[in-house]
Amino acid sequence: MSKKVGVGLLGLGTVGSGVASILQNPTDRHPLVSDIEIVKIAVKDLSRTRSTTFPSTILTDDAISVVDNPSVDVVVEVIGGIEPARTLIMRAIKAGKSVVTANKAVIARHGEEIAQAANKSGVYVLIEAAVGGGIPIIEPLKQSLGGNKLNRVTGIINGTTNYILSRMAKGDEVYEKVLNDAQSLGYAEANPAADVEGLDAADKIAILSGLAFGGNIDRSSIPTQGITSLQSRDIDYANQLGYAIKLLAVSERLNKGNEVPNSLPLAVWVQPTLVPRDHPLAGVNGVNNAILIEGEPIGEVMFYGPGAGAGPTASAVVADILNIAGIRLLGDSNQYLDPLLAATSWRKCHLANPNDIVQKNYLRLKTEDSPGVIGHIGNIFGKQNVSIQSIVQFDANSSGAEIVVITHKVSQGQMKHSLDEIKELTAVIGVEAKMCCL
Repeated sequence: MSKKVGVGLLGLGTVGSGVASILQNPTDRHPLVSDIEIVKIAVKDLSRTRSTTFPSTILTDDAISVVDNPSVDVVVEVIGGIEPARTLIMRAIKAGKSVVTANKAVIARHGEEIAQAANKSGVYVLIEAAVGGGIPIIEPLKQSLGGNKLNRVTGIINGTTNYILSRMAKGDEVYEKVLNDAQSLGYAEANPAADVEGLDAADKIAILSGLAFGGNIDRSSIPTQGITSLQSRDIDYANQLGYAIKLLAVSERLNKGNEVPNSLPLAVWVQPTLVPRDHPLAGVNGVNNAILIEGEPIGEVMFYGPGAGAGPTASAVVADILNIAGIRLLGDSNQYLDPLLAATSWRKCHLANPNDIVQKNYLRLKTEDSPGVIGHIGNIFGKQNVSIQSIVQFDANSSGAEIVVITHKVSQGQMKHSLDEIKELTAVIGVEAKMCCL
């Protein structure tokens, strides 16, 4: 084809450089790659030395000029953050240009606004790279799995925390040392808060929830717990009991708790979770990601692979560019807007009351080493109709004992009432850890 699809690239960092490298080297790739042309690239610092050289006419430090360039058909946003990314995306949409973005933060918070604007303008906003790096999960949720009633999405969707937990599970290394190693290897940022506090995973599960269940949810209300307070002893106890610990992001439909009329209640959360060793997610280690989808009639399917990095993320970005390029090269994109590829929602969803979320639970209690403590704890759980799967005492000595409890599935409201009573027992020094358990 003689016609080229012009790309305006916003950002030339790790991912942006990866995208540029693919588009400049089309040999042995899909033939459509040859029909894509980088028109302009916006960078923060024009004086910076780069491993790849570009003609001076292509680079600019004016991102708006890239969006407004009449030769740019597709705007690729890989600068990250909320602003100016949101403003640039909205400007591109208003100008009738499709957008490809890897920005999970802006989509998790402003996805509904962006989707409405895109549908009104008849353009695409594609986000495959926003979740799971190179793992194809966004388009399968929108298209391949669209005929299913999806019930649950469970994901290991942050490579940094998965690397840290995998390393801690192998030996006696403590959190702080492994985090330092992750930073030196480039797996963790200098400020790792978004990863280790679970915020990055919460952004991603917010996006996956909207795609799986058809409606946007309030990102700021997702219960989120990271791994910063996790201790090596919890990993050791979990291992002795037949579990691995993973930071999971979960979204599932609830059959009750529909306190908002005509809106689907969802239980959505991020927290360290005990995963049975025979569960498919238990063997996902290092910086890899995995997303398990459960639905009817398909049953269970799992998507697994590298969750971050220049190569995998750039691969997903270019796949989205190819989707748009293929449509544009057929003719006027407005005449070929595919509802399965476009950003759409079809129902209202809301986050259920956290007390209505039903989970198995792992608890580690610090107690005095005195007779009858386990019995008193069991009696309190019994009064609250909390069924116990196992209760084990570890490390009893003169300074006290640690009691680990794993419950059967129970509402978090019942758990809260139980723990309030347990904390009042004179023999209980404190609740040292509480996590979910699959």
